[in-house]
Amino acid sequence: MKNTKLIVGLTGGIGSGKSEACRLFAARGIVIVDADNIARDVVLPGSTALHGISLHFGEEILTTSGELDRRKLRDIIFSNPHEKKWLENLLHPIINLEIRNKLANAESPYVILASPLLLETRQFELTDRILVIDASEQLQIERASTRDRNDTAQIKAIMNTQLSRQDRCAKADDIIQNHGNLDELDEQIEKLHQRYLEMNS
Repeated sequence: MKNTKLIVGLTGGIGSGKSEACRLFAARGIVIVDADNIARDVVLPGSTALHGISLHFGEEILTTSGELDRRKLRDIIFSNPHEKKWLENLLHPIINLEIRNKLANAESPYVILASPLLLETRQFELTDRILVIDASEQLQIERASTRDRNDTAQIKAIMNTQLSRQDRCAKADDIIQNHGNLDELDEQIEKLHQRYLEMNS
């Protein structure tokens, strides 16, 4: 992707601390393009994507207020690989186009594309560097269960759909070890922030 700005892809497993890392980069004036937020926005009521989903799966995929019933959709696609593939073929091009637009229009010295599935999809191709926020699996489970009130089995199921820690770290240009407190995380982010500023100057 031709862009004069450095684009850093930020990813990590569930409960690794991606949101906190993004918050700390944003506090330094860096634009965060959040793939999850974009994925939610493209299926809002009235969108072309939501119309296509309701045509394919039927009106029962919508809530009474006309929004996408995410839980129902998740149940369908997790149990049916063909339906999952259909959904990905519909949504990924729309999401990617929106990501490209936001990256191109970002007004900060460098820009971060935050995506939990950066490496599982082809979104990493939009970036110049890959930053992985890493935490032990035990810590991931503890944080995710506290935050989302999901049980351990649900969290492990989500972890199984993501790359393993080893594979994720093997693809990284930069790794933040998020095993400690917020001050330690902030310290690591400040070092990377300075490095990215230098790389983009």
